[in-house]
Formats: sequence, structure tokens, C-alpha cells
Amino acid sequence: MKLLGQILAAPLAWLYGGVIDIRHRLFDWGVLKSREFDIPIICVGNITVGGTGKTPHTELLIELLSSEFRVAVLSRGYKRKTKGFLLATVTSSFKKVGDEPKQIKLKYPDIPVAVCERRVEGIERLREAHPEVNLIILDDAFQHRYVEPWVNIVLMDYHNPVYEDRMLPLGRLRDRPAQLSRAQMVVVTKCPEEMKPLDYRIVSKNLDLYPYQSLYFTRMVSQPPKPLYPAYGQPDTLPEGTPVIAMVGIANPTRFLAGLESRYDLRQTFVFRDHYTFKMKDIHAAEEALSGCPPETVVVVTEKDAVRLMNSRKISDDFKRRLYYVSIRVEFLENRESDFRRQLEQYARENQKYNVLHPE
Repeated sequence: MKLLGQILAAPLAWLYGGVIDIRHRLFDWGVLKSREFDIPIICVGNITVGGTGKTPHTELLIELLSSEFRVAVLSRGYKRKTKGFLLATVTSSFKKVGDEPKQIKLKYPDIPVAVCERRVEGIERLREAHPEVNLIILDDAFQHRYVEPWVNIVLMDYHNPVYEDRMLPLGRLRDRPAQLSRAQMVVVTKCPEEMKPLDYRIVSKNLDLYPYQSLYFTRMVSQPPKPLYPAYGQPDTLPEGTPVIAMVGIANPTRFLAGLESRYDLRQTFVFRDHYTFKMKDIHAAEEALSGCPPETVVVVTEKDAVRLMNSRKISDDFKRRLYYVSIRVEFLENRESDFRRQLEQYARENQKYNVLHPE
């Protein structure tokens, strides 16, 4: 059955790859135009579908750059129910702006966060609304070539390398691996904590980057679960061994679930598709699972899932009291965070047209 599916998918993958090739050539030949802007534009993207850690790395960029720049974030707002340009607020519904922009806005309320599927229009309107902004991070826009960023940062999941993948729908590639040549920085994400020198060399050799490109390796560090509704007075931290039920709606939940299982008594899991909007039947199913567990059992979700569960009036007080979420922090391997930041600052110094908050 799997072989039959691959045979049927092969022509579609060939057709999809052909369309992608033609589109890139139209940009390369100047038939389709890329727009440059007079402030730094940083694009964070990938060439596979989902699950490389774009949002945590976008948050990392905010933390690294906000002391020197007035940073803003522009996303298309994937899976939102609205169209056009919208500025996110801390009270915006995830249905209006998307779960990831909402997550970023909640974590950095002073940073302008906007959504717009047309990135050129989005940049123009964002600057009109916030003329003080002098650096914009484009979330998931590597394929959106109508904007010419001053630096492209492309992410690749260590466990799903692009050089072993195939085009959609045969594989997970939504772009040609050759397009990595447009990136100034390639970040291999979700790496194991302990990597041997040989592991670095294998990845580097297979990627075969150009001399002008920099390669970094990062891992995702799960933070201790925190109560989603702290007003109910539940403990701020969970002791190891606490019985938990997991509800997760992200692209690759394996590592999240493995992390819970390593520290807590994982009783049951509810896995949904990425960006899933939880329904009351899902909450009721979790409540039923809780009823058969010890009274100290809690429900743990990811930070992105938490955005889709917070402020819901339909969730019972008892369920809110037992609801925790896990956030993610990006950590550079080989102690190279300072190199990464220094390289970004170097790009800024080399582009004299950009206005920096604290010029030398």
C-alpha cells in the first residue's frame, strides 16, 4: 500500500517541483520583481513543511536584537480566519491573527506584531503604523520572494535533513534544497544535546554550503511546565513523577512527549494535527481521562497549544486549575550564540543605509 502511494505521488511531486523551478527562474530573470526596503529585513524560514522551530528562533532573534533595534515581526498568520493586514494585540484572538503571532505578542507585548499574506503590503502598513520600527523579522517567508531580505536564515530539522528528503507529496520538501544557496545563515535545529565531532562533519559535508554561508547548530530546551491559569493558585512547578496527560497539536510532537515521559508519569496522550483548534469534545475527552487518574494529575500542553486554549469561557474551572503548558528555549551548540549575534550585527554595520538605535 505504501509503495502504491509513492507511485501515485511521484507524478505530483515531479509537477510540483517543476512549478517551483519555473517560479524561481522568473524571479532570477527579473520577470517577477523582489522589493528591497531601506531598513533591515530578516527572513526566518525553511524549505520543508512545518516543524523546524521557526517561532522559537524568531523569539530568539527578538531577544538578541531588541536592545539595538526597534524590532517588529510580520507573519502571514497561518490558519487565521481573517484576510489582509492586521496588527496583533495581547487580547487578539488566535483565530484572527494565528496562534504563533499571538504567542509572540503575548511573550513580547511591546514588540509590534502584524499579519499579512502579502509581505510587501504588510511591511509598508506596519511601518506606517509604527514609524519607529527599524528592523522587521519576517516569519516563514523564505519562499515569498517578493521581498528581498538583507539576510535569509533557513532552518533545518536535524532529524529530517533536506538532503535525504523528497518533494511534496512524496516527502516534506516544499522547495528545492538548491535554494539553500540564497541563505546567508543555515541553522540545524532540534539537535541532540550530545553531538560528536563526526556528527557535525556529516551534516556539514552533506549540506555542502558555500563559503559565504554560515552554519549553526541549535537544540530545543523545554522549560518546566507552568500553570496556564495561575490565578487559581495551583503550584508553579510540577514535582518530577507527577501524573500528567498530554494534549498536543504541533507538527512534530515526538520530542515533546518524550520529554514529558522522561520527567513525569505520562498517563495518556491526545495528539492532534498542527495548528488544531481544540473543540469541547476534546476537552471532555481529557476530563474523562482525568477522572480515572490520581487527583494530582494535570494536563500539559505546548505553548502554542496554550494560545488556543487560553481565555476560553467554555472550559470548566476544575480543568483550568489542572492545565499547564511547556515553553521552549533555543540553545546554541558549541557556544556559538555570540558568533551568531556578532554576524547579525556585522551585517548591520556593513549596510550603512540602515538606521541603528545606538550607532557607533
